[in-house]
Amino acid sequence: MLTSVRGAFAATLVSGIALSAAPALANENVSEGEFDLATLEAAADVEIDVSEIAPAQEPLAENTVSKVGGDSGITLSGNVALVTEYRFRGVDLSGGEIAIQGGVDLAHDSGFYAGTWASSLDEDTVGYGSTEVDVYAGFGGSLAEGVSFDIGGIVYMYPDAKPFLADDPNDFDYYEFYGSVGFGFGPAEATVGVAYAPDQDSLGDSDNFYIYTDLAAGIPDTPISLTAHLGYTDGFLTFTDDGKAFDWSIGLDVAVGGPVSIGVSYVGAEGDIPAGAYDYTDDAVVFTLSASI
Repeated sequence: MLTSVRGAFAATLVSGIALSAAPALANENVSEGEFDLATLEAAADVEIDVSEIAPAQEPLAENTVSKVGGDSGITLSGNVALVTEYRFRGVDLSGGEIAIQGGVDLAHDSGFYAGTWASSLDEDTVGYGSTEVDVYAGFGGSLAEGVSFDIGGIVYMYPDAKPFLADDPNDFDYYEFYGSVGFGFGPAEATVGVAYAPDQDSLGDSDNFYIYTDLAAGIPDTPISLTAHLGYTDGFLTFTDDGKAFDWSIGLDVAVGGPVSIGVSYVGAEGDIPAGAYDYTDDAVVFTLSASI
């Protein structure tokens, strides 16, 4: 769910060469108003070696030309995915059905970024309507070699969610702040993060705290990466009686060529689900087909 347009200009500079010569045209022995033809002929025979004259200005070096043109420092990217089940922090939000997902991100070299992401939902079982749309912005960068950080905020929106009662607006949308620190170890990386949603009407006038750890490691000389996740929720966004729940996943991703990859993961979460009701937290195997552009 949480998951970075460059322009360049070229310039051409043409240098010109200006030459001048001023041989003496006057002869002291010639009376005023007369010309010494011999002196003029001698001046005309003077040869000038232009190879000794430096250009008025050297052409700009290639790297200087690109700097003159400027660079916006902005990168536009996108992603799209097809998943057999949409799981958010271990909870099923697509009713066990296939979900279509995609997003667009805009990032600047300074570290600032903004983006949007959307997924289809199952309105009959989840109750959040048929679509989720997220909008987020943040700032990320490097703290030291092999250490990165990310902070930001996100708004989760459910534009076609229906109220439980005819006279109850029951706004489902809510916002959340997040932060994480990542550590790289050769082909492996680990991320520790937190997310906090303050008291909001859509959260039952309560807040929600989430902490998690993600692990990923690429297998050398293969297109395969192994992944693992463990999270803990304390607040409104659980299906447990005490509002506390762990969620987990373990899986692998395979780069199949170009921007396309496939993945499979085993996902689950704690939940106290009444007998006979739909189990949003039941363990499941989720397959993913995704592409980034």
